[in-house]
Amino acid sequence: MPPAKKRARTYDPAKTRTAVLAQLSNVRDAVRALTPEQLARPTRLGEWTVRELVAHLGMAVTAVHRALAEPEPSRADATPLDWPFRTAANSAAIADFTRRLAADHPDLDAYLADVDASFRALLAEHPGTRLLATSAGAMSLDDYLVTRTVELVVHTDDLHAAVPALDVRYDRQALAACTRLLADALAVKAPGGSTEVRVPPYAVVQCVEGPRHTRGTPPNVVETDPLTWIRLATGRLEWAEAVAEAKVSASGERADIGPYLPLMG
Repeated sequence: MPPAKKRARTYDPAKTRTAVLAQLSNVRDAVRALTPEQLARPTRLGEWTVRELVAHLGMAVTAVHRALAEPEPSRADATPLDWPFRTAANSAAIADFTRRLAADHPDLDAYLADVDASFRALLAEHPGTRLLATSAGAMSLDDYLVTRTVELVVHTDDLHAAVPALDVRYDRQALAACTRLLADALAVKAPGGSTEVRVPPYAVVQCVEGPRHTRGTPPNVVETDPLTWIRLATGRLEWAEAVAEAKVSASGERADIGPYLPLMG
């Protein structure tokens, strides 16, 4: 998909940093409760076990470390809105790195503690305007941190799906940023103004070609909760299943957004 042409939403840098740190802390708390048997469980991510999933959650944060270790690009040419469409390109390499990471760090609590400490040190050292070379292009550290909320929230949900009894928490600001970025990505993939997609309390976007709604009640409305939306956008849940189970309400002839999903894998 070409780079996003939609005007990028702005995010409060301080809130984003706090959100990433808070969700990483939530992950650490959940991981401490995992038993060896639970760590060996399968996940909905192909062949990955829970142990490998946890390793990947840490890897999602240390991606910042690796980007900061590279030379700074001369100019920015991407925004967070470009990122969802470019995540699949390196999936094989990411899977291989994740498996090696899990094997190299048998003590996951210690691993995540090191990730947290080093990440905090990097945030204190580098300004948010520092440019990073990422898989989506060159963007600022502040912008890249928005994409980290998606990684952390999506994979926290994967962890909960694998171990339903686990006490898993979502930082409100992290959940909001993740929801908004994926909602905006839908508006890029299906540009238009005939359908209103609502994900209360965090996002409302207009999308899908057709007559543009200007006032009153929109003729085509889709509404769902944040986690259901995130699962739809990332391919964890099929559109038809979500509608059949009343996890989504969809009214109007242009309210079927299933053909545009998932947005990322």
